[in-house]
Parts: sequence; structure tokens; C-alpha cells
Amino acid sequence: MTIEEELQEVKEICELCHNCPLGDTRTNLVFSSGKPNHKLMLIGEAPGFYEDKQGEPFVGKAGQLLDKIFASVGLSRQEDIYICNTIKCRPPENRDPLPEEKEACRAFLDAQLEILKPRIILLCGKVALTSMLNTTLGITKVRGQWFEGPYGSRMMPIFHPSYLLRNDSTEKGSPKWLMWQDIKEVKRVYDEL
Repeated sequence: MTIEEELQEVKEICELCHNCPLGDTRTNLVFSSGKPNHKLMLIGEAPGFYEDKQGEPFVGKAGQLLDKIFASVGLSRQEDIYICNTIKCRPPENRDPLPEEKEACRAFLDAQLEILKPRIILLCGKVALTSMLNTTLGITKVRGQWFEGPYGSRMMPIFHPSYLLRNDSTEKGSPKWLMWQDIKEVKRVYDEL
């Protein structure tokens, strides 16, 4: 069975999931996008309005910025990156997922990780950070650092692109400037794989 077929099996089970109330209120399941591969996975937070409508993660303005960030170092969603979220259904009003919602959805994220066993995992935003690293430190304290991840992977927390959209400055030390440093480091490690 190919990794695509394995992921499809998990997605089909996830489509039937009602382990938390979000399964009853979603428009679409938001399982993943991009290229299933063993090199690079990005874990986001939760689907937003546009993601819920289209059934794909990072399709709004934040997703467009994310695509530009990756393109700046020669990576693309279609060819190089597998993208998923901590949870697969949109929380009301785009609020952060509740602990019980993250717990109800964790088996699906764990299955994606087990199937792909990615070498690099990007933790995009606070929810992904706290879900994968079990820390109370904020994203600004740990972004750009490498941490040991599952299956021998290396994980790096990065700013969520929606945060970057709210912070226009590109001056040295600004969130956008820091993200540029982080993505260059990710590309350096990616190229060594």
C-alpha cells in the first residue's frame, strides 16, 4: 500500500468522526494538502472559515502568504510539503481548539505522522507548538529552534502566517524578518536530507 493510500484510509475514517462536537458543525473535513512525503510536514492549528468551505488547509490570506514564504526558498506545497492541522474541523468563530477537541482529533494527526515519518516538522503557531511540544512557552520564545520530534524528526516552531499579516514591518528583529531567518534554516536542513 502506498503512503497516499494509507493516508486516504485515515481520511475516510476521519470523515466519519464525531468524537467531539466539531464533527457536527463542520462544512468540510480539512484533512491535508500538499505532497505526502518523508521530508517535510507542516502542522498548523485548526481550519478557519475558508479552509472549512474548501476542505483544504491554509487557503485564505494566511495560506497565500505561507506559499510565498516557501516559494522564497524554492519549496512548494504541490511538490515538497505535506500540510495538515492539529485538528481537522473548524472551531466556531475560529477560536483556538479546546483541549478535549485536540485530544479527540489527536489519533488522526498521530496517524499522519506515523505514515509519513517526516524528517522535518514545522509547528506553525501556538496551538501546534503546545500540541506537539507540551510547553507553556510562547511561540516568540521558541520559534526558530530545533527540537527532537517523533520518529527521529526535527521540529521547528514557526510563526503562523496570520500573525505575520498583522505585523507589517520587515526590519531586522521583526516577526517577518525572523520568519525569513527560520525558513532559510529549514531549507538548509531540507537540502541536507
